[in-house]
Amino acid sequence: MTLAMTIGEIAIWTVGISVFGIIAGLFLLGVDRKLAAHMQARIGPPLRQPFTDVRKLLLKENIVPGNAIAWLFNLAPFIAICSSLVILLYLPLGSLYSPMTEYGDLVLVMYLLTIPALAMVAGGFASGSPYATVGAQREMVTMIAYELPLAMVVIGVAWRLGAAGVADPFLLSSISGNPIWSLVGPVGLIGVLLLVFVLAVVTPAELSRIPFDTQEAETELAGGLLVEYSGRNLALFYLSSAVKTLVMGAIIVALFLPWNLSSYVAMPATLAALADLAFFLLKVVLVMTLVVTLVRVGMARLRINQVVTVYWIYLSAIGLAGILLLMADAALITAPWWI
Repeated sequence: MTLAMTIGEIAIWTVGISVFGIIAGLFLLGVDRKLAAHMQARIGPPLRQPFTDVRKLLLKENIVPGNAIAWLFNLAPFIAICSSLVILLYLPLGSLYSPMTEYGDLVLVMYLLTIPALAMVAGGFASGSPYATVGAQREMVTMIAYELPLAMVVIGVAWRLGAAGVADPFLLSSISGNPIWSLVGPVGLIGVLLLVFVLAVVTPAELSRIPFDTQEAETELAGGLLVEYSGRNLALFYLSSAVKTLVMGAIIVALFLPWNLSSYVAMPATLAALADLAFFLLKVVLVMTLVVTLVRVGMARLRINQVVTVYWIYLSAIGLAGILLLMADAALITAPWWI
């Protein structure tokens, strides 16, 4: 493959994945709002409502506060949406793999996940609003809190794949091609379930959703980080949130639900790719319904000190227990106790 072909493939994939990521992300937000409404015995907005909201925001005036750092205030939303879209370049979408997959792994994805949140923090501080400043401080505390449990999930899964002899265990293509469920025994199964639970609890915090949305907290901070944003800038942050919703769903699917329809049903290559993509979206919808929609409908917002306690103490302990169980499982499979 020539360099020109490689650059061309990456350019085409980047454009395609950006369009797909925005459309799919907004669709997921629509599904979330519709399902939440039905859970609360309401009709709720139509599925197209997020698309309508973005269109309206793009047509509205973009206001910059007089005491804001204008260039940083306007730059933060672009960084947020661009970094969210870049993450998708490294994630498998069903049986579709990006040309960038071989150049990045799960560790890179973890680093990239912090950039949209950091962009929001920078935008909050740059706005000059005391509400946004408090929201930015809370966002930084929340980020520090959930990074350790998230790292435990990544390390636990990759370590177990490496112990099973899988090459490049941090590559998402290796992880999705070797489901961890098929590599563990009964003890390891419990460990994997614990890691699934940890990632499920981390996801709402990554997406700034209830019960971990202390950085926005409309009833306390009037919107927090985004209180001064409007027009195009607010639309970009909204799109970033939509794309990141797809990203988190894709990560959970790649780590723990990587199966494709084409692996079980013979079909032409093009049809297989489309079927796998549709099946991937279905899995993402189901996952986000369970870990985001159901949770935010059934729970109230936690205080910031409770958020830190949940992640640093309880989830860290659960994640460590999951890793230890995976290590014990690998030892038992390598040298069974009855020998």
